[in-house]
Amino acid sequence: MTQGEEALDAVERSMVRLRRGMAGQRLGRAAIREHNLPVDLQILHVTDVIDEGPDGPGEEMSVGLVAARLGVDASRGSRIVAEAVKSGYVRRVASQEDGRRVHLELTDAGREIVEAARRTRRDSLAAAMDDWTEEERREFARLLSRFVKSNDT
Repeated sequence: MTQGEEALDAVERSMVRLRRGMAGQRLGRAAIREHNLPVDLQILHVTDVIDEGPDGPGEEMSVGLVAARLGVDASRGSRIVAEAVKSGYVRRVASQEDGRRVHLELTDAGREIVEAARRTRRDSLAAAMDDWTEEERREFARLLSRFVKSNDT
């Protein structure tokens, strides 16, 4: 096996471990617990997705896009979004492009839970990289962003 193949194997194994850790919802549960958030994980995921914004300029956040990003079917996505709306974290707004369509945006309460979850995730990352230099952190951020961007296409 070449060094390049060994590196790819190491990345693949690390990505599997990362996915497994994220799939376990550890950080989402930690955010809910640490900040005493009155939400469940589904609502937290919906607000994160809406906060991320649409894929490109001129696009709007829709229930379909939320469902796709969450990896659920349209009816399940619609139910989760409806729960987030009912709970006061998301609002439906008439589209500026087409008044017959609706897009989604966060309420102030929705932005508060997103910020709390972000603080928990940042704190976890800071702890994991506690002994890294600033240069190593910047390089990791650059390479990870490049990797994610190349996988979005």
